[in-house]
Amino acid sequence: MADLGGRVGSRRAEPPVRVTVVTMLPDRRLLLVHAHPDDESIGTGSTMAHYAATGAHVTLVTCTLGEEGEIHVPALAQLAAAEADQLGGYRIAELAEACAALGVTDHRFLGGAGRYRDSGMMGLATNDHPRAFWQADLDEAAGHLVEILREVRPQVLITYDPNGFYGHPDHIQAHRVAMRAVELAAAEGCAPAKVYWTAMPISVLEAGMTHFAESSDNPFAGIRDIADLPFGTPDAQIAARIDATDQHTAKEAAMRAHATQIPASSWLYSIAGNFGGEFMGVEFYTLAVGEKGPGAGPYGWEDDLFAGLSDETASDRRPVAAAGSR
Repeated sequence: MADLGGRVGSRRAEPPVRVTVVTMLPDRRLLLVHAHPDDESIGTGSTMAHYAATGAHVTLVTCTLGEEGEIHVPALAQLAAAEADQLGGYRIAELAEACAALGVTDHRFLGGAGRYRDSGMMGLATNDHPRAFWQADLDEAAGHLVEILREVRPQVLITYDPNGFYGHPDHIQAHRVAMRAVELAAAEGCAPAKVYWTAMPISVLEAGMTHFAESSDNPFAGIRDIADLPFGTPDAQIAARIDATDQHTAKEAAMRAHATQIPASSWLYSIAGNFGGEFMGVEFYTLAVGEKGPGAGPYGWEDDLFAGLSDETASDRRPVAAAGSR
């Protein structure tokens, strides 16, 4: 080897030097806790895209790989849990594509990819799998989330209500873990100032039922009364309405990235075609922790999840150290 001045060729190999790169996160930081890949896009995709586009730091924490999901791509049927059981790994790639569509660059799996397994629908034998998220130790799982809260220090956190929006065990457990993590983080002084739960106003559901009443692709088929649905929040209890209609195409692209879970013929795309941004771009929340900020309309709905936060809280820039090697 040529002599390069420092006689590189004659020196013994040394371990790589660890380098710590310190970056500053933006003033506004939003963290979302979801159960499976695709939940983020369907329920909060426009909100995520909106805040990412306006310069906020958006962190997505997904609790499982979604191993028990149905597969709507026939060519991938062999990935199912009852066969090769490789759907979870495939969905990691789908989630990465969805996050890219939403402009979200900070995504984590709770405890690391595969630490917790999709529990399947309530009452199935899969609930009892030893790695099922439904069986997770609450404080242990919350501890993984607290580590992220310490690092990112989000002012706002989004997760599900106590029923997991519609009763799925992993959604319920995600709620429990997120709220326990907030409690633990509060004791350390690093809890978010506001916690929101995803919601759907009764008025929006009623409008949907009316629209689809004569449709052959009616997602409300068999439902005669709004009260029969496992979700739906009185309008007066809604705290925030995020109008991100300019991001509805990003949300739709993110949903299409989850092709194994959302078939191209889904009613979601049908209604998106009819209503576009009005359907895809508007998302609603109730406020579980923190003080409601200024709002508008008959119920004073906020139009910004950071509404009411003090300048000091909203501008608390966070240095983040990322270790690498060279």
